[in-house]
Amino acid sequence: MPERKTVLITGGNAGIGLAIATEIAKSGAQVVLACRNQNKAVQAREKILSVSPAADAQIYPLDLASFASIKKFSSLFLADHSTLDVLINNAGASPMKQQFTEEGFELQFGANYLGHVLLTHLLLPALKNVADARIIHLASIMHNFGRIDFDSFRGVKKYSGFTAYCQSKLANLLFSNELARRLPSSITSNAVHPGGVDSDIYNEWPKIVHKVIKPFLITPRRAALLIDKMALSDEWRGITGKFKSAHGPLPVSHSSRNAELARRLYEESCRLTGITPL
Repeated sequence: MPERKTVLITGGNAGIGLAIATEIAKSGAQVVLACRNQNKAVQAREKILSVSPAADAQIYPLDLASFASIKKFSSLFLADHSTLDVLINNAGASPMKQQFTEEGFELQFGANYLGHVLLTHLLLPALKNVADARIIHLASIMHNFGRIDFDSFRGVKKYSGFTAYCQSKLANLLFSNELARRLPSSITSNAVHPGGVDSDIYNEWPKIVHKVIKPFLITPRRAALLIDKMALSDEWRGITGKFKSAHGPLPVSHSSRNAELARRLYEESCRLTGITPL
């Protein structure tokens, strides 16, 4: 019998993350929920077990808005796990008012993107110990409205939550593509647009906006089924550098395919996080 795979999901306590964790657990893989809110993480674990009573669902504290938290989490995880089969960089925030990470980065750039850059690199030792390791990044069709403004990473005077969100999702996609070029062949990197999913990310949006778009949103499970396939199916073995959608057509911006922009952002991100580029 093959060994049970380990799948780590950031922000696996609600919305898409919980739906992904639930589907992954059904397959028999070990699920690791890396979450900022531990109370919600415990509740999420209980929901997973209610669906799959024999599931192995572990909980670790992780705040992607804090480099110290990311480093502490990575140390704890690597002490407990020598291998990691799948890393799903899912967690994200979408505040309408400007907020900042512990290191002073604009929150959406810092937590949605930069924190995942640091986390991914710190977990590479466990990913490299697997013959078919996979990294999946939650990007978005909204990356088409984004641009990388290198002067905005630590905040701007006139803040737009929408602009910041789109930039973070473009950065996620560029990161995925750059990893696909740099990683060894045993580790793949792909991105996914989960679709317009009715999840907690809309909580801070104006209620009238949420009311208008709600009829067009899909369930988190629909997105989770695609991500579960990307994470565990033989169909996705060895496939890298792709961007897939769980919901409708997927236009892809020229910026996301700009290899020079991806290289520049990646190297600057490594500098900001204090890690050595691949």
